[in-house]
Amino acid sequence: MSCALAHGTQTGGLLLDHPYAVPSQAGQTHGKAYLRGIQNTGGQADKLLGASTPMATRVTLHSLKADGNGLRGTQLDAIELPAKTLTKVRHTGDYQLTLINLKAPLKDGDRFDLTLHFQHADSQTVKVWVQTPREAATAHGH
Repeated sequence: MSCALAHGTQTGGLLLDHPYAVPSQAGQTHGKAYLRGIQNTGGQADKLLGASTPMATRVTLHSLKADGNGLRGTQLDAIELPAKTLTKVRHTGDYQLTLINLKAPLKDGDRFDLTLHFQHADSQTVKVWVQTPREAATAHGH
């Protein structure tokens, strides 16, 4: 069972908070989508096994690690969601969803559906809002 929250959704014991994507640059074929976090309120661990969207041919999961050139992504088979834990899937940290072969550019203000597939919780479709993150807008003087 799932229910809608203010720009978030719940499926089973998972709270999916603030799904968003960043605008794509001209000519880019890949996009990036995130959630402020996935809060596993339940007593059982779960996994995000993948995602799909009509906006791209496929979606891959990546871990993000800082190195000398910024954040480097490593493709994953799943994102672990331990019980009673918040997992950040943000542009500034741990994980991202990479949208492969975008069917249209991602523009500020656009919205699109993204379906998240979990090991134990039901698959859940969320509405993703394309937005420039505040930190990036501030850093570039927008």
